[in-house]
Amino acid sequence: MAFQVTSAQPCFPLSTFSSYTNNYKTRVFNASAENPSRRIALFQLVTAISQPQLFDANAKLSRTVGNKSETSMLPVDAEPTTSVTAENVLEWTKRDNRRMLHAVYRVGNLDKTIKFYTECLGMKLLRRRDIPEERYSNAFLGYGPEDSNFTVELTYNYGVDKYDIGTGFGHFGIAVEDVAKRVELIKTKVGKVTREPGPVKGGSTVIAFVEDPDGYKFELIERRPTREPLCQVMLRVGDLDRAIDFYRKGFGMELLRKRDNPEYRYTVAIMGYGPEDKNTVLELTYNYGIREYDKGNGYAQIAIGTDDVYKTAEAIKLSGGKIIREPGPLQGINTKITVCLDPDGWKTAFVDNIDFLKELE
Repeated sequence: MAFQVTSAQPCFPLSTFSSYTNNYKTRVFNASAENPSRRIALFQLVTAISQPQLFDANAKLSRTVGNKSETSMLPVDAEPTTSVTAENVLEWTKRDNRRMLHAVYRVGNLDKTIKFYTECLGMKLLRRRDIPEERYSNAFLGYGPEDSNFTVELTYNYGVDKYDIGTGFGHFGIAVEDVAKRVELIKTKVGKVTREPGPVKGGSTVIAFVEDPDGYKFELIERRPTREPLCQVMLRVGDLDRAIDFYRKGFGMELLRKRDNPEYRYTVAIMGYGPEDKNTVLELTYNYGIREYDKGNGYAQIAIGTDDVYKTAEAIKLSGGKIIREPGPLQGINTKITVCLDPDGWKTAFVDNIDFLKELE
């Protein structure tokens, strides 16, 4: 999913599952209908247009949430969710077939970053495309196919060579068998090591930290071989208990573990859809006394797969999240998505699982 610069301000045009917001460009949809291979790069974060423009038509759907009747807007070609209650929607999130699909962020030099990720971090370049008429390029990298592994989507906007990462985004985690050996390799490639190999504070796991050419941090974690080496995304939050409650209810994640480190004045919670040695997880970090963070303009969002974007949106609303793109199919390709913000303002796009696989085809 790519982002696009349409003015002096570096705004971010995301392709499918990256910039699922209610700001879209009609001409991009039209271009997609003429060229199906471009379908996955449709959704641009640009000039806002009204909600009715996002669909061919809209229809009202009345449903009951708890004891309250409400009316919402759904596209006529969507499969409406039947009468739901708060209890069964939140229970459903725990049974939904969910997986973290990828993370999206901007870089200033795509070739340089791809070289670092492949040569130093051992990732594979899965696909790459250039869209000159929209003035952006993007690349997908990871340790396995997109239909089964978590990946990163790097987006380069023409003419923008630097982004502000901010203080809220933490790092990506990569599991490696020998941290010291990997660090030596990175040094030979003139990579930047910001923390030498050694035990984690308050624990015994060997870790190290390195930075990519844009300053995004990667934590190298010493572990035995795993099917998902790209194992972690760390974000800082201002209220950990609130965040845990939201991701449990709204996202259907499990709290895998929680650790308080009073000596270093921080607490972390690991959340995800399965054991962290086999799945990519979300690490939420609370630093004592800090309630807000600057999110910058570099990191964008995570995409997560779901079997039902409509129920997902209901669960997010019931859990205190904000829907910034109502659930429904995107005009021209019918991929069903919804986009939300968590209580700290971190953005996540949910995409229909079947539609996601169709897009990869």
